Amino acid sequence: MMGPRQVAQGALFYEFSIEDHVPADHLLRKINRFLDLSDIRSFLAPYYSHQGRPSIDPELMIRMLLLGCAMGIRSERRLCDEVHLNLAYRWFCRLDLTDPIPDHSTFSKNRHGRFRDSDLFRHLFETVLARCIAEGLVGGEAFGVDASIVQADAKRLNKVEAAGWTPERITRATNEYFETLDDAAFGDATPVKPKVLSPVDPAARFTGAKKAYSIFAYSTNYLVDLENAVIVDVETTAPIRQAEVNAALDMVDRVEERFGLYPERFVGDGAYGNAETLGWLVHEKGIEPHVPVLDKSSRFNQTFSRADFQFDHIKDRYLCPGGKELLTSRRQFQTIRPQVKDDETVRYRSLKSDCDTCELKYRCCPKTPTRAVTRSIHEGARDMARAIAETDAFVASRRARRKVEMLFAHMKKIMGLDRLRLRGPNGAKDEFTMAATAQNLRKMAKLLPEPV
Repeated sequence: MMGPRQVAQGALFYEFSIEDHVPADHLLRKINRFLDLSDIRSFLAPYYSHQGRPSIDPELMIRMLLLGCAMGIRSERRLCDEVHLNLAYRWFCRLDLTDPIPDHSTFSKNRHGRFRDSDLFRHLFETVLARCIAEGLVGGEAFGVDASIVQADAKRLNKVEAAGWTPERITRATNEYFETLDDAAFGDATPVKPKVLSPVDPAARFTGAKKAYSIFAYSTNYLVDLENAVIVDVETTAPIRQAEVNAALDMVDRVEERFGLYPERFVGDGAYGNAETLGWLVHEKGIEPHVPVLDKSSRFNQTFSRADFQFDHIKDRYLCPGGKELLTSRRQFQTIRPQVKDDETVRYRSLKSDCDTCELKYRCCPKTPTRAVTRSIHEGARDMARAIAETDAFVASRRARRKVEMLFAHMKKIMGLDRLRLRGPNGAKDEFTMAATAQNLRKMAKLLPEPV
């Protein structure tokens, strides 16, 4: 028997609770356990006027932004629509059925104003990180670091020559570009100046690192505790190796200063294996560098490489394969000459008389009268990193470092942050910081069970 036609009829009164319609195992319920925004209003109070009409609750806006990051909703217009329709989203944002949804333009006005002036997103990230530490998810023994390139909101075909470029109109992204020209993470990261710029986002660097085709991009840098893959710091830089390496060192210092986290091991790829970085880790911080050494001293023309020369620490000399010594100097000068060059290396040279009579000259210095070997002032740290690379602990560290790469994959594939939506260094920093915050919240929701 066919039932009667179903017709919606309005009732005069409803007894409805959103709480009863959100499943107990929903991801947002688990995240909500660890999200404490009780201090947001007091933190932002100095940035609000004491006159005028009441503003949108900042806690509501933060919850909506975190919701968008956690659920992969990139558009703020769509985010407002989804919160309007989805009961679980309304419950997470603490909205009732009849409560209005803020307009999407409210987020832009606050982001470019009081949120950015107060560095709210950094404060939120550190608040969530402090909760991770309190829950025992951060071991503090091994930190992994890596950087990932994310495409900027700038078309690669709409580029202009950097030489002599002047903006047609001053935008927010253009102002931020001029402000970062002397920043070590952007304009001052390398003396090499960019050949092309994006007129809509000049701070984004044109890079071919993805190898498919060149794009305008930024880099997000993660410092991750490898015990449970909790992000302990995040930094935004230009996609330049020098900027990424400097950001890693700054993050190690910042985490130690703010949270007292001091790792025993620093795990990274070959980009962090230069002599200066290894010297800083070993001599200044006392951290074991589980990093491949960046060494370009090997020769491939069948002549002796630097590794074929034996260094004598006691007499400060090198011994060549023929048994002759290479010294930094062989006589006293009235004026002391510095032995360390501008590139922080010391040069050891052989005697011409020794090389002329040596049977191995054709394999050592066939085109020069003598042989010279350079040694970095951080060579001790490099030797330590080489020794660590031969241990089983190094193999385990290399395997654990994949957790950092998995976080980047999650950010791009699950959270949808494979292309930036905001422009300028500050826009990139906001998106990367919020993404890292959402990932830490999801990590706690996944690893920490519900209390019985």
